[in-house]
Amino acid sequence: MGGFHVVEIKKMNLQEFDSDELPQHIAVIMDGNGRWAQQQGKNRLRGHEAGTKAVRKTVEAAAKLGIKHLTLYAFSTENWNRPKIEVSTLMSLLVRNLRHELRRMTKNNIRLSAIGSLDKLPKKVREELVEVIEKTKTNTGTNLTLALSYGAREEIKQAVIDISKKVKNSIINVESIDETIINEHLYTQHLPDVDLLIRTSGEVRISNFLLWQIAYAELYFTDVMWPEFDEYELHQAINSYLKRERRFGKTSEQLT
Repeated sequence: MGGFHVVEIKKMNLQEFDSDELPQHIAVIMDGNGRWAQQQGKNRLRGHEAGTKAVRKTVEAAAKLGIKHLTLYAFSTENWNRPKIEVSTLMSLLVRNLRHELRRMTKNNIRLSAIGSLDKLPKKVREELVEVIEKTKTNTGTNLTLALSYGAREEIKQAVIDISKKVKNSIINVESIDETIINEHLYTQHLPDVDLLIRTSGEVRISNFLLWQIAYAELYFTDVMWPEFDEYELHQAINSYLKRERRFGKTSEQLT
């Protein structure tokens, strides 16, 4: 059994739980930046700037808890269809924050990786991304994965194409194709399945995010807008997760 973490929840008693029971892989759909800004009477772009602070708080909170894998839906394939000024601002924010957060990631022993159609990102973004990934690759704490220019359907389509080519070239036998082989051809081949999926802003949908990997994930939806998401909100999501019985198709009696 692992050690025990004591977590201080705002306006609540201290919570104690076994670290072995924590989700290994948490994925987050960070939604609500634009609506948060509009509610504040600000430009949508201000919401994205505020959202970067929520990223920092969440990543550091996950690292403090010892969460092994944290995947953030930072930019989807569909987001390219947004107004050019918004896309340009998001890319600029990404470059700036990668550069500024390197010291924090090193301090918190966080390793960065990225998944998605990364070749579609602007050259400057790709260069900054590669540099931070390289400089944090020996860190052994939380593995932070940014889903950039990411779409689950595109990921699965590409996996089918790659496997088909290998079958055609007699590298893979059709009869041998199983979940393991499919996993090996996904962007997330280095990650375990998602245990807990969090979505902010009150929307209750998956939005083409990690469709294969969340097959047995616990889903947590909150009305909190992403810029307001923090350590407390992460703890709320995890506490909800810990109260659930994960049966993976079995009965409760089989788990005892």
